[in-house]
Amino acid sequence: MKKIIIGMLSFLSITAYAQNQRFSYEYKFVIDSTEKDKVETEIMLLNVFSKGSQFYSQAVAKTDSTMSAEISKQVNSGSTNINLKGIALGGRVRHQVEKNYPDYLVNYFIKMGGEEYMVTESRNQDWKILPDKEKIGELMAQKATCNFAGRSWIAWFVAEIPIQDGPYKFHGLPGLIVKIEDQTKSHSYELKGIKKLSEDTEFKSFKDKTRYNSLIALDQKKFKKAYLDFRADPNKGARQMASSGTVISMKDASGNPVDMSKMMKDREKKQIEVNKKNNNLLELDLLK
Repeated sequence: MKKIIIGMLSFLSITAYAQNQRFSYEYKFVIDSTEKDKVETEIMLLNVFSKGSQFYSQAVAKTDSTMSAEISKQVNSGSTNINLKGIALGGRVRHQVEKNYPDYLVNYFIKMGGEEYMVTESRNQDWKILPDKEKIGELMAQKATCNFAGRSWIAWFVAEIPIQDGPYKFHGLPGLIVKIEDQTKSHSYELKGIKKLSEDTEFKSFKDKTRYNSLIALDQKKFKKAYLDFRADPNKGARQMASSGTVISMKDASGNPVDMSKMMKDREKKQIEVNKKNNNLLELDLLK
Protein backbone atom coordinates (compact mmCIF):
# COMPACT_ATOMS: atom_id res chain seq x y z
CA MET A 1 0.00 0.00 0.00
CA LYS A 2 1.37 3.38 -0.98
CA LYS A 3 1.89 5.85 1.78
CA ILE A 4 1.57 9.55 1.07
CA ILE A 5 3.46 11.94 3.33
CA ILE A 6 2.52 15.61 3.50
CA GLY A 7 5.11 17.58 1.57
CA MET A 8 5.47 14.96 -1.19
CA LEU A 9 2.21 15.70 -2.98
CA SER A 10 0.19 18.85 -3.62
CA PHE A 11 -3.09 17.21 -2.48
CA LEU A 12 -5.22 19.58 -4.57
CA SER A 13 -6.69 16.56 -6.33
CA ILE A 14 -7.60 14.47 -3.29
CA THR A 15 -11.33 14.51 -3.92
CA ALA A 16 -11.19 10.73 -4.38
CA TYR A 17 -10.15 10.30 -0.73
CA ALA A 18 -13.63 9.59 0.53
CA GLN A 19 -13.21 6.18 2.14
CA ASN A 20 -10.74 3.47 3.12
CA GLN A 21 -8.17 6.09 4.05
CA ARG A 22 -5.87 6.36 7.05
CA PHE A 23 -4.99 9.83 8.30
CA SER A 24 -2.10 9.98 10.78
CA TYR A 25 -2.07 12.77 13.34
CA GLU A 26 0.61 13.86 15.77
CA TYR A 27 -1.04 14.44 19.13
CA LYS A 28 0.84 16.69 21.56
CA PHE A 29 -0.52 17.05 25.07
CA VAL A 30 0.40 18.30 28.53
CA ILE A 31 -0.77 16.08 31.39
CA ASP A 32 0.10 18.37 34.31
CA SER A 33 -0.88 22.04 33.92
CA THR A 34 1.85 23.01 36.41
CA GLU A 35 4.53 21.50 34.15
CA LYS A 36 3.67 22.86 30.71
CA ASP A 37 7.19 22.21 29.41
CA LYS A 38 6.61 18.44 29.70
CA VAL A 39 4.88 17.70 26.39
CA GLU A 40 3.88 14.14 25.50
CA THR A 41 3.61 13.06 21.85
CA GLU A 42 1.66 10.17 20.38
CA ILE A 43 0.70 9.17 16.84
CA MET A 44 -3.05 8.78 16.44
CA LEU A 45 -4.79 7.14 13.49
CA LEU A 46 -8.10 8.16 11.89
CA ASN A 47 -9.39 5.39 9.62
CA VAL A 48 -12.20 6.55 7.33
CA PHE A 49 -14.66 4.15 5.72
CA SER A 50 -17.98 4.59 3.94
CA LYS A 51 -19.86 3.61 7.14
CA GLY A 52 -17.87 5.73 9.54
CA SER A 53 -14.48 6.44 11.07
CA GLN A 54 -12.35 5.15 13.94
CA PHE A 55 -9.71 7.06 15.90
CA TYR A 56 -7.13 5.45 18.17
CA SER A 57 -3.48 5.35 19.26
CA GLN A 58 -1.11 3.57 16.90
CA ALA A 59 1.14 2.41 19.77
CA VAL A 60 -1.73 1.16 21.92
CA ALA A 61 -3.20 -0.77 18.97
CA LYS A 62 0.15 -2.52 18.41
CA THR A 63 0.40 -3.43 22.09
CA ASP A 64 -3.17 -4.77 22.19
CA SER A 65 -2.52 -6.84 19.07
CA THR A 66 0.67 -8.32 20.53
CA MET A 67 -1.01 -9.15 23.85
CA SER A 68 -4.02 -10.72 22.13
CA ALA A 69 -1.77 -12.92 20.00
CA GLU A 70 0.26 -14.01 23.05
CA ILE A 71 -2.86 -14.83 25.09
CA SER A 72 -4.28 -16.92 22.23
CA LYS A 73 -0.95 -18.71 21.87
CA GLN A 74 -0.81 -19.63 25.57
CA VAL A 75 -4.48 -20.65 25.74
CA ASN A 76 -4.11 -22.86 22.66
CA SER A 77 -1.07 -24.52 24.25
CA GLY A 78 -3.23 -25.53 27.22
CA SER A 79 -1.86 -23.03 29.72
CA THR A 80 -4.21 -21.95 32.53
CA ASN A 81 -1.88 -19.24 33.90
CA ILE A 82 -1.42 -16.47 31.35
CA ASN A 83 2.02 -14.85 31.56
CA LEU A 84 2.45 -11.53 29.76
CA LYS A 85 5.82 -10.73 31.31
CA GLY A 86 8.16 -9.11 28.80
CA ILE A 87 5.44 -7.42 26.76
CA ALA A 88 6.03 -3.69 26.97
CA LEU A 89 2.96 -1.46 27.19
CA GLY A 90 3.16 1.11 24.42
CA GLY A 91 1.26 4.38 24.26
CA ARG A 92 -0.49 6.51 26.87
CA VAL A 93 -3.73 7.35 25.03
CA ARG A 94 -6.03 4.48 25.89
CA HIS A 95 -9.35 5.78 24.54
CA GLN A 96 -10.92 5.14 21.13
CA VAL A 97 -13.47 7.19 19.21
CA GLU A 98 -15.92 5.96 16.62
CA LYS A 99 -18.17 8.08 14.37
CA ASN A 100 -21.03 6.52 12.43
CA TYR A 101 -21.97 8.08 9.08
CA PRO A 102 -24.04 9.79 7.82
CA ASP A 103 -25.39 11.24 11.10
CA TYR A 104 -21.94 11.35 12.77
CA LEU A 105 -23.11 9.68 15.96
CA VAL A 106 -20.01 9.69 18.19
CA ASN A 107 -19.19 6.84 20.56
CA TYR A 108 -16.25 7.03 22.97
CA PHE A 109 -14.61 3.87 24.33
CA ILE A 110 -12.43 3.75 27.46
CA LYS A 111 -11.35 1.27 30.12
CA MET A 112 -11.45 2.14 33.82
CA GLY A 113 -10.85 -0.21 36.72
CA GLY A 114 -11.20 -3.40 34.69
CA GLU A 115 -14.44 -2.26 33.03
CA GLU A 116 -14.85 -0.93 29.51
CA TYR A 117 -17.32 1.84 28.76
CA MET A 118 -18.99 3.11 25.60
CA VAL A 119 -20.14 6.71 25.96
CA THR A 120 -22.52 8.25 23.43
CA GLU A 121 -21.57 11.89 22.82
CA SER A 122 -24.43 14.36 23.14
CA ARG A 123 -22.62 17.72 23.15
CA ASN A 124 -22.72 19.91 20.04
CA GLN A 125 -19.78 21.42 18.20
CA ASP A 126 -21.04 24.81 17.07
CA TRP A 127 -18.35 25.88 14.61
CA LYS A 128 -17.69 29.45 13.58
CA ILE A 129 -15.95 29.50 10.19
CA LEU A 130 -13.57 32.41 9.72
CA PRO A 131 -11.99 33.85 6.53
CA ASP A 132 -8.41 33.33 7.78
CA LYS A 133 -6.26 30.89 5.84
CA GLU A 134 -2.97 29.25 6.67
CA LYS A 135 -0.68 26.66 5.14
CA ILE A 136 -0.51 23.44 7.15
CA GLY A 137 2.29 21.40 5.61
CA GLU A 138 1.54 21.67 1.88
CA LEU A 139 -2.18 22.20 2.43
CA MET A 140 -3.97 25.54 2.37
CA ALA A 141 -6.42 25.40 5.26
CA GLN A 142 -9.19 27.63 6.57
CA LYS A 143 -9.78 28.60 10.19
CA ALA A 144 -12.73 27.71 12.39
CA THR A 145 -13.39 27.91 16.13
CA CYS A 146 -15.67 26.27 18.67
CA ASN A 147 -16.06 25.62 22.38
CA PHE A 148 -16.19 21.94 23.29
CA ALA A 149 -15.72 19.87 26.45
CA GLY A 150 -14.59 22.78 28.57
CA ARG A 151 -12.03 24.16 26.11
CA SER A 152 -11.88 26.74 23.32
CA TRP A 153 -10.56 25.21 20.09
CA ILE A 154 -9.01 26.61 16.92
CA ALA A 155 -9.22 24.31 13.91
CA TRP A 156 -7.89 24.37 10.36
CA PHE A 157 -9.78 22.42 7.71
CA VAL A 158 -9.20 21.67 4.01
CA ALA A 159 -12.25 21.75 1.75
CA GLU A 160 -10.31 19.96 -1.03
CA ILE A 161 -10.44 16.83 1.16
CA PRO A 162 -14.25 16.44 1.28
CA ILE A 163 -14.47 14.49 4.53
CA GLN A 164 -16.38 16.24 7.32
CA ASP A 165 -14.32 14.50 9.96
CA GLY A 166 -11.21 15.01 12.03
CA PRO A 167 -9.20 13.77 15.02
CA TYR A 168 -10.81 12.69 18.29
CA LYS A 169 -14.54 13.62 18.42
CA PHE A 170 -14.19 16.63 16.15
CA HIS A 171 -16.28 16.77 12.98
CA GLY A 172 -18.81 18.88 11.10
CA LEU A 173 -16.63 21.26 9.07
CA PRO A 174 -16.86 21.31 5.24
CA GLY A 175 -13.57 19.47 4.84
CA LEU A 176 -11.07 17.38 6.78
CA ILE A 177 -9.67 18.95 9.95
CA VAL A 178 -5.90 18.89 9.44
CA LYS A 179 -4.96 20.76 12.62
CA ILE A 180 -6.75 21.62 15.84
CA GLU A 181 -5.40 23.12 19.05
CA ASP A 182 -6.96 24.37 22.25
CA GLN A 183 -6.48 27.97 23.32
CA THR A 184 -4.01 27.05 26.07
CA LYS A 185 -1.87 25.16 23.51
CA SER A 186 -1.76 22.14 25.79
CA HIS A 187 -3.64 19.79 23.43
CA SER A 188 -3.12 19.74 19.66
CA TYR A 189 -3.52 17.40 16.71
CA GLU A 190 -1.80 17.91 13.36
CA LEU A 191 -2.07 15.80 10.22
CA LYS A 192 1.22 14.15 9.28
CA GLY A 193 0.34 11.55 6.68
CA ILE A 194 -2.29 9.93 4.48
CA LYS A 195 -2.34 6.28 3.51
CA LYS A 196 -4.70 4.39 1.24
CA LEU A 197 -6.11 1.29 2.93
CA SER A 198 -6.90 -1.89 1.05
CA GLU A 199 -10.28 -1.81 -0.70
CA ASP A 200 -11.32 -4.96 1.18
CA THR A 201 -10.61 -3.40 4.58
CA GLU A 202 -13.99 -3.21 6.32
CA PHE A 203 -15.37 -1.05 9.10
CA LYS A 204 -15.78 -3.15 12.25
CA SER A 205 -17.21 -1.38 15.26
CA PHE A 206 -15.16 -1.29 18.46
CA LYS A 207 -18.27 -2.43 20.31
CA ASP A 208 -18.22 -5.74 18.41
CA LYS A 209 -14.65 -6.72 19.29
CA THR A 210 -13.95 -9.70 21.54
CA ARG A 211 -13.80 -8.78 25.22
CA TYR A 212 -13.93 -10.67 28.51
CA ASN A 213 -16.39 -8.36 30.28
CA SER A 214 -19.59 -6.86 28.93
CA LEU A 215 -19.33 -3.39 27.44
CA ILE A 216 -21.07 -0.81 29.64
CA ALA A 217 -23.05 1.78 27.65
CA LEU A 218 -23.52 5.18 29.30
CA ASP A 219 -24.61 8.66 28.36
CA GLN A 220 -22.29 11.63 29.01
CA LYS A 221 -23.80 12.51 32.40
CA LYS A 222 -23.54 8.99 33.82
CA PHE A 223 -20.02 8.57 32.47
CA LYS A 224 -18.88 11.75 34.19
CA LYS A 225 -20.09 10.33 37.51
CA ALA A 226 -18.36 6.99 36.81
CA TYR A 227 -15.14 8.80 35.90
CA LEU A 228 -15.12 10.94 39.05
CA ASP A 229 -15.94 7.87 41.17
CA PHE A 230 -12.98 6.03 39.65
CA ARG A 231 -10.62 8.93 40.29
CA ALA A 232 -11.76 9.07 43.91
CA ASP A 233 -11.82 5.31 44.46
CA PRO A 234 -9.94 3.18 41.87
CA ASN A 235 -10.57 -0.03 43.86
CA LYS A 236 -14.37 0.33 43.97
CA GLY A 237 -14.95 -2.22 41.21
CA ALA A 238 -12.67 -4.82 42.80
CA ARG A 239 -14.37 -4.41 46.19
CA GLN A 240 -17.81 -4.81 44.62
CA MET A 241 -16.67 -8.06 43.00
CA ALA A 242 -15.33 -9.32 46.32
CA SER A 243 -18.54 -8.42 48.19
CA SER A 244 -20.59 -10.35 45.63
CA GLY A 245 -18.63 -13.50 46.44
CA THR A 246 -16.20 -13.37 43.53
CA VAL A 247 -12.76 -14.62 44.58
CA ILE A 248 -9.95 -12.60 43.04
CA SER A 249 -6.49 -14.19 42.96
CA MET A 250 -3.31 -13.47 41.05
CA LYS A 251 0.19 -14.91 40.82
CA ASP A 252 3.46 -13.10 40.23
CA ALA A 253 6.05 -14.02 37.58
CA SER A 254 7.48 -16.69 39.91
CA GLY A 255 4.11 -18.34 40.42
CA ASN A 256 3.68 -17.14 43.98
CA PRO A 257 0.29 -15.82 45.19
CA VAL A 258 -0.07 -12.03 45.18
CA ASP A 259 -1.22 -10.32 48.37
CA MET A 260 -4.39 -8.77 46.92
CA SER A 261 -4.97 -6.47 49.90
CA LYS A 262 -1.49 -4.98 49.62
CA MET A 263 -1.78 -4.75 45.84
CA MET A 264 -5.05 -2.78 46.11
CA LYS A 265 -3.59 -0.40 48.70
CA ASP A 266 -0.55 0.20 46.50
CA ARG A 267 -2.79 0.73 43.49
CA GLU A 268 -4.95 3.26 45.32
CA LYS A 269 -1.90 5.21 46.55
CA LYS A 270 -0.42 5.26 43.05
CA GLN A 271 -3.71 6.35 41.47
CA ILE A 272 -4.06 9.25 43.90
CA GLU A 273 -0.60 10.48 42.88
CA VAL A 274 -1.48 10.04 39.21
CA ASN A 275 -4.69 12.05 39.68
CA LYS A 276 -2.79 14.98 41.16
CA LYS A 277 -0.69 15.28 38.00
CA ASN A 278 -3.47 14.32 35.58
CA ASN A 279 -5.21 17.69 35.99
CA ASN A 280 -5.13 18.94 32.41
CA LEU A 281 -7.63 16.57 30.77
CA LEU A 282 -8.51 17.03 27.12
CA GLU A 283 -12.13 17.21 28.31
CA LEU A 284 -11.80 19.66 31.18
CA ASP A 285 -15.51 19.66 31.91
CA LEU A 286 -15.16 16.15 33.33
CA LEU A 287 -13.58 17.74 36.40
CA LYS A 288 -16.19 20.47 36.84
